[in-house]
Amino acid sequence: MAEPNGRQSALRPVTRPRLYQQLVERLLAYVSEEGLIAGQRLPTERDLAQRLGVSRASVAQAVVALEVQGILSVRQGDGIYLLRVADPTESTQELIKRRQRLPEILEAREALEVKITSLAAQRHTDEDMAAIDAALDKMAAEMAAGEHGYGGDMTFHEAVTAAAHNPILTSLMGLLAGPIEETRRESLAQAGRPRKSLASHRSIAKAIRSGNAASAASAALQHITLVGDVALLTWNGDDVPGAKPPEPSEDAQPARS
Repeated sequence: MAEPNGRQSALRPVTRPRLYQQLVERLLAYVSEEGLIAGQRLPTERDLAQRLGVSRASVAQAVVALEVQGILSVRQGDGIYLLRVADPTESTQELIKRRQRLPEILEAREALEVKITSLAAQRHTDEDMAAIDAALDKMAAEMAAGEHGYGGDMTFHEAVTAAAHNPILTSLMGLLAGPIEETRRESLAQAGRPRKSLASHRSIAKAIRSGNAASAASAALQHITLVGDVALLTWNGDDVPGAKPPEPSEDAQPARS
């Protein structure tokens, strides 16, 4: 898409190859092109998706990538704001680093959370179950309000961890809070993921309530597998050794609002 002055707009439609990286680069180019400064608001996800020719889900994934890097801030019900101006090369390198460390974070989550959930099934109290149920309600309410459910998701995992009644495991989960938040935001930005994640949480809660440690561990493992199914891990990062080409997605179809 050419502007009246003959230059190509930063928000021109993108092509499928390297979509994830292109969206991040286009958003940063738009910030530079428009001369935005910290504190100013970007167009809405709907507007960005229409101008870039992709789905809102793909825009949301790119926005999350920049949010994790401290470049953008998403204020629910208000919009997307610029926190700082960043160089596109710097941002792409950070994406590569995140892609490389994400599997390691997921491995750590699996090692800890599968055990934590099995212990919660054996040791939970009525108060623990009440906290778990409240977290499920919180996430459902956030989703009903059009949010991704970040707060409810975090509260749920904290409640499950508390129900295991193991201070050492609780401390280890605290040490991983930052990396876990990365996987949370990456996962819940995927199209349709909040609904699937909530259903997965409910399966975990049901298994814990039943007192069946094996079922609880299985439900936790299935949840971590779901969390790991993200666009970043199928991103065709040319500089990432062994990277796979992206799988077909809804962006093969015309953008939808």
